[in-house]
Amino acid sequence: MDNNNIKLAVIGAGKWGLNHIRTAYKLLEKNLITVCDINPLREQEVKKISSEISFTTDINTILESKEINSVIITTSAETHYDLAKKFILGSKNILVEKPMTLHSFETEDLIKLANDYDVKLMVGHVLLYHPAVKKIKELITEGLIGRIQYIYSNRLNLGSVRSEENILWSFAPHDVSVIQYLLESYPKKIYAMGSCFLQQNIEDVTLTYLRYPGNINAHIFVSWLHPFKEQRMVITGTKGMLVFEDSLKAEKLKFYPKGFVNINGVIQKFDDNYQVINYPDKQPLEEEQIHFYNCILNNTKPITDGYHALEVLKILEEASKKLKE
Repeated sequence: MDNNNIKLAVIGAGKWGLNHIRTAYKLLEKNLITVCDINPLREQEVKKISSEISFTTDINTILESKEINSVIITTSAETHYDLAKKFILGSKNILVEKPMTLHSFETEDLIKLANDYDVKLMVGHVLLYHPAVKKIKELITEGLIGRIQYIYSNRLNLGSVRSEENILWSFAPHDVSVIQYLLESYPKKIYAMGSCFLQQNIEDVTLTYLRYPGNINAHIFVSWLHPFKEQRMVITGTKGMLVFEDSLKAEKLKFYPKGFVNINGVIQKFDDNYQVINYPDKQPLEEEQIHFYNCILNNTKPITDGYHALEVLKILEEASKKLKE
């Protein structure tokens, strides 16, 4: 990757923003031109990463820069649309954290603008750049587990409670994005239910059920009212099952040669010991940024482009409607 042709700014230096800044400095060094945050106190945290990184509280510094051609937006979700739009109109390539916007019609507008201004538009669905998820996609394509029947995902924790969004919008985008990536189709039916305990009209627990073409089904269970951390996805197929548990310290990805087969009208079980699946030891955020830069340099389509972001948003919006019914 020829880093010299990437001139980057990062907007937002909060907790996740600092992760982006550290990663960008590792990959780009002096080509991480500047960081912008409305809080001047954030400059101290940025300078701990490197004194070479310039800092500003004025976003116009980046908008007016002729040198900066790429921007990573890590601010709060309600600011994503306005900021992304401004930078696209300034002909800058954009990587915006999830959710890309809070409304699908806003993402549709960004897609159109990005096409009109010929810039890259990408959303930070970081799990799609996790080497384990890439390996799962590869194994499914190779036919290891046969035809997919069912996917379920648990994302549970005694987590940080949000007041500006419910658990569906906080946790579930990760799982929806992965399921969309693995299945490459759009659900025919979307159902959801949830419960509010801590705050009025903000769900703390939700269960979303997705019915896909080809009799493939999935459910996503998310909660920040859980006694321990669990991040588990199970993909069940006709020849076996893949289990990805990112919350484990080791043996995160396993293949279980288990299931049922119909032999002459008799359903019989097959059940063998699991096998640990190895995958490259790479950092998802670093892989995500490398992909963003390579898409700019090689003029290729991001895996998590605006259209992928739009699919995820539409699913979340439909699930939100079901929660309120």
